[in-house]
Amino acid sequence: MKNQLLIVTMAALSVISCKKKEDKKPDSTKTVTTVKVETRDVTGFTSFPASIQGRVNNDVRAKIQGYITQVLVDEGQYVSKGQPLFRLETNTLNESASAARAGIGAAQSSVSAADANVKAAQAAVNAATVEVNKLRPLVEKNIISNVQLQTAQANLSRANAQLSQAIAAKQQASAGVAQAQANYQGVQANIDYSIIRAPVSGVVGKINLRNGSLVGPGDPTPITTVSDTSELYAYFSMNEKEYLDFLKNSYGATVPEKLRNMPMVELLMANGDVYPEKGKIQAVTGQIDASTGTIQFRVSLPNPQKLLSNGNTGTIRIPKNYDKVMVLPESATYEQQGLVYVFKVDKDTAKNSTIKVIDRVNNLVLIGDGVKNGETVVAQGVGTLKSGTAVKQELKTIDELTKAIQPIFED
Repeated sequence: MKNQLLIVTMAALSVISCKKKEDKKPDSTKTVTTVKVETRDVTGFTSFPASIQGRVNNDVRAKIQGYITQVLVDEGQYVSKGQPLFRLETNTLNESASAARAGIGAAQSSVSAADANVKAAQAAVNAATVEVNKLRPLVEKNIISNVQLQTAQANLSRANAQLSQAIAAKQQASAGVAQAQANYQGVQANIDYSIIRAPVSGVVGKINLRNGSLVGPGDPTPITTVSDTSELYAYFSMNEKEYLDFLKNSYGATVPEKLRNMPMVELLMANGDVYPEKGKIQAVTGQIDASTGTIQFRVSLPNPQKLLSNGNTGTIRIPKNYDKVMVLPESATYEQQGLVYVFKVDKDTAKNSTIKVIDRVNNLVLIGDGVKNGETVVAQGVGTLKSGTAVKQELKTIDELTKAIQPIFED
């Protein structure tokens, strides 16, 4: 009897225990952070790597061959157009200039002698002419014979021939003076070229050749470069698809008109800071580069503080304005098989729904379809949910979530 009573008691306790377990079912409600869909005006950016050059970049080369004797500037120095940068050795040129000056003197002496000969020949012509004019009426009146007149006419012809020769000799001597002066001017020009001057106003780049270096006009490497950085050009490229999208989405009938209608662009510098001056897209090359499959654009940027120089790099950001577009934080979305989903919350139940993404800007997803303004969606932890999950909401604002996501920089 005692054994039977023990068995019945244990069975009863087991039934009671099972009933209690059935009564205490686990709570499957999940606590999640939620946000409401908002409509905002958002500015996004399309970014392109860019290389930066000065408005004018002139290679500095010698116009004559010679050895550098003086370097008159330093790298990074601002120079004005025409300012001396280098001096070349001029000993041989000075000797040539002295010889050329002597040649001018000799040629001028020849001109003086030829001029005297011309005057003498002209005097002989004048005398012969007087003689002919005196004899002609006497012959006509048969006072003297015609032989004397013929002799006088022959003397006049000879005097005219000598005058012509003298004039030709003077002209030749004058040409000799002009040639001597040209030779001197050429030598003097070379002496002037021995002072290498700045071709434009700007900043001196790296000096590749210094004192003692032999330089000349055919050198493959310039002595230095002078860059006018008062205005900068930033060059960036689009691939063929991006360029066609640009043509399709820009306002205007022609490419120049489309460029004029483009908004001002930003330059993100290499350190991540936004360059303080905005730029304007001014030009685009006329064709796709067959080797790279890209087309190049040029942006003009003011540089009043000389913050950037020739050779800098950065990123050009072209703004895209979205008016009254629906937004959610990036963390509210997930992708599966090429589709983008969110979890809408309806009566404390999370149900997944596909959305159409227009763009992603500053931790925001810009949505074209799939949600409505004011709807509540799960904002975080969407990867742990299944459609139909019961949830408990902790509502936050979009700004609370997006501003909490900050980039981390390491030293």
